[in-house]
Amino acid sequence: MESEFRSGFDFPGRILYFHRKTDAMTGIEKPRYLALDVLRGMTICFMIIVNTPGSGSEPFAPLNHARWHGFTPTDLVFPSFLFVVGNAMAFSMTRFRDLPSGQVVGKILKRTFIIFLLGFLMYWFPFFRPGEDGHWHFSPFSHTRIFGVLQRIGLSYGIASLMILFLPKRSVWTVSGILLLGYWALLYFGGDYTMLGNLGTTIDKAILGEAHMYHGEGVAFDPEGILSTLPAIVNVVIGYYTGSFIREKGNGFETIARLMVAGAALIAGAYFWDLVFPINKKLWTSPFVLYTCGLDLLILGALIYITEILGRKRWTGFFEVFGKNPLTIYLLSELLVILLFVIRVGDKSLFEAINGAVFQKIAHGPVGSLLFAVSYMLLCWSVGYVMDKKKIYVRV
Repeated sequence: MESEFRSGFDFPGRILYFHRKTDAMTGIEKPRYLALDVLRGMTICFMIIVNTPGSGSEPFAPLNHARWHGFTPTDLVFPSFLFVVGNAMAFSMTRFRDLPSGQVVGKILKRTFIIFLLGFLMYWFPFFRPGEDGHWHFSPFSHTRIFGVLQRIGLSYGIASLMILFLPKRSVWTVSGILLLGYWALLYFGGDYTMLGNLGTTIDKAILGEAHMYHGEGVAFDPEGILSTLPAIVNVVIGYYTGSFIREKGNGFETIARLMVAGAALIAGAYFWDLVFPINKKLWTSPFVLYTCGLDLLILGALIYITEILGRKRWTGFFEVFGKNPLTIYLLSELLVILLFVIRVGDKSLFEAINGAVFQKIAHGPVGSLLFAVSYMLLCWSVGYVMDKKKIYVRV
């Protein structure tokens, strides 16, 4: 028999937060994977900060995505989401071993659909928009973005799960290599590496239509489009086998050393590949996958060293709050800021009014922008803290 001290939720699955387990018969404590929990929480925390900079000033450069080719710390956030989704799968998918294949596929497809649907509804929210005539009008489906962050998480989780369940490990790695090399070939022969000239944009326009694509760049271009989802699957696969490796080897020096070596190797490979296929988050290029996974491995190795070898764990509780209800906190952060932009205060949105009257007054410029972002992150954290105290963990 086993007694579980605490369990909760991670993005794709159900038993996905492991804090501590002890065997009820022997009293022996099973391994604790605190570093994985902290990495998940740090990803959510930084995501909120970079997604919600205050208005009135341009944020500090590291808090912006790279304009096109290149890399900033902000570009690490989304691929780290996918990496930690893979980590969680390494624990949650052990529950599928004794289930019929059809039932397992049904569970995976259901979770994929729910996550995709939540992402779509989030972009459609609040379903009504104020018009120039002063009245509210229904937001038509014909102008709602279809693909996006949660949609990519859902699809990448679903495809990676099916690969891992039904293919031998060597075949999973082979398919992953084909995805990365094949994506490179498709972009190379199908167009160029520009925003509007790449094959992915051509496919998105043909299948989705410009009205269903992202327009944040001023043109119809979707950084989470159909074609660029293919290499993103590999972020989940690498995350999964990283989680499996840690489960097998534990939190010792050997684990840290091998994570560091693997991370350095991926980063070196990414830099060499970048000479002919640029690191680019918005195209989600193949060297971008290697580079971000390499960084995640280095960060994870450092977290294991700090928490398990040095034993410094007091600071981790803050990030664990994010990690216990990641989907809820992410949706809260996105939906609340949408409402702040929709609600009007005179000729400004409530978002702009708060920043202009409070944060840009306290500290003008990028400091005020960062101050708002951190304050907003702490507001979302406080909701997660209350949920944790009440033992509320949302499951999909």
